[in-house]
Amino acid sequence: MSTLGRRSVLRGSAGLAAAGAFASPYIANAQARTVSVLWVQGFVKEEDEAFKNLVAAYEKTSGNRIEFSLIPFGPAMQKIVAGLTSGDTPDIMFHDIADQAVVPQNTWNDKLVDVTDVVETQKVHFHPTALLASSYYNNVTKRRGYTYVPIKCAVLPFHVWNSMVEKAGFKLADAPGTWDAFWDFFKPMQKKLRETQRNVYVHGLQPTTNGPADGNNTFHHFLIANGGNDIVTPDGQGHLDDPKVREAVIKSLGYITTSYKEGYVPPGALSWSDADDNNAFHAKQIVMDLDGTISTEVAMFHDKEKYNDAITLKLPNDNAGQPMRAELGAAGAFIAKSAKNVAAAKDFLKYVIQPDNVNLYLKTGLGRWLPPMPHLVQQDPFWLKEDPHRTAYATEAMIDPTVPNYPCFNPGYAEVNAQQIWGIAVADIVKDGMTVQAAADKALKRIGTILAKYPVARS
Repeated sequence: MSTLGRRSVLRGSAGLAAAGAFASPYIANAQARTVSVLWVQGFVKEEDEAFKNLVAAYEKTSGNRIEFSLIPFGPAMQKIVAGLTSGDTPDIMFHDIADQAVVPQNTWNDKLVDVTDVVETQKVHFHPTALLASSYYNNVTKRRGYTYVPIKCAVLPFHVWNSMVEKAGFKLADAPGTWDAFWDFFKPMQKKLRETQRNVYVHGLQPTTNGPADGNNTFHHFLIANGGNDIVTPDGQGHLDDPKVREAVIKSLGYITTSYKEGYVPPGALSWSDADDNNAFHAKQIVMDLDGTISTEVAMFHDKEKYNDAITLKLPNDNAGQPMRAELGAAGAFIAKSAKNVAAAKDFLKYVIQPDNVNLYLKTGLGRWLPPMPHLVQQDPFWLKEDPHRTAYATEAMIDPTVPNYPCFNPGYAEVNAQQIWGIAVADIVKDGMTVQAAADKALKRIGTILAKYPVARS
């Protein structure tokens, strides 16, 4: 499909040598097929090389050919949406936030192939949250099913400049163990740091109305920390009139907007995109940041001084003192019903998710993403013993408690995220002077209207 701008995999000797460590295909095809694949470009070059090695190994042992495009994050989403709209799609599509932005509505509209037979090959190994994040409600069949193959996982850890904390006269070891208190711990540092650096802020909050993900992710972690995780439950039902949920929304908006108004957050954060907090952290404009994956650290991997100065911390307990549940995102692949080579596409995905293959693929990509299988993290020293950044990150994701993103339960919540409802609520407070309670009620009412368009049948 020339419209995808595909390029065939590089078959250099180095690529084949690296590929040789991958396992043989789960199912060998008797007749060779060509599978077209749209895959998101990596954050660093090692991720792209890892994918090329994976493809080369599959081609060598299966006889099938993979023609792929590695496309940057934003343009990849545009191509996926355009293809699903027109019906002109590659055989496999993969995106880092497909579980939040593409798969929910397209499963609802019966546009995706059921991939239960793919998931079942490794179901016993998958993280329970990753499995929840792979099963979606189809409004035509009136049931849930696997339309998504989880390939890699991520959570939001904290990223902190240790040197800045110590320069301000503090030690990270003294940080409190509950959510709000942990954030408060950094506030006194700002005055001290500004004695030598004017434009420095302590909080990498993202109270933004821009997308696609970071502002929503930040708010949802505050919501969970305040006991509001049942805003949407696994049965697809919203609980917007639950007093506990409303109180959690109010507390979350209150903390975020107060931090902003008191000057602990860069003023430009109201319009940050997903990359801007990373840039602010790398420039040491902010002391700490809550952000998904360890892309912040991986970007400095080859600068060991900076890499070792940054500290990755897993989440503290929630405000009730209970273990905090991180939102576990599942990046994965899916097949549209317009795909031309479904059987061969499934064969490739079965190969990708073989434990040894997915583990090697993600390790070669410097561990920015985690395998969706806890036993790999627990058994391979790479994840929990060889690097403190990966240790904290992998522990939060694969050992500590997690929950899926809300669009997995109801596709209407993907629309909530797309409309940046929570960012708008923040803007209502800090720019328009609305009370926190009024902004919370406005947001909850709007969410209720959206979810009402997606009535998920109780099962």
